[in-house]
Amino acid sequence: MGKGDKKTKKGKIAQGSFGVNRPKKKVVKKTIDKKGKAKK
Repeated sequence: MGKGDKKTKKGKIAQGSFGVNRPKKKVVKKTIDKKGKAKK
């Protein structure tokens, strides 16, 4: 259970892949309201 194990977080970091143990960060889209101010 180390860098060679595809199912662990450490292994996914070493491989550069994502999954259940290493999810991708969700991108927060910003919308602009009528006044021109950025809204989350």
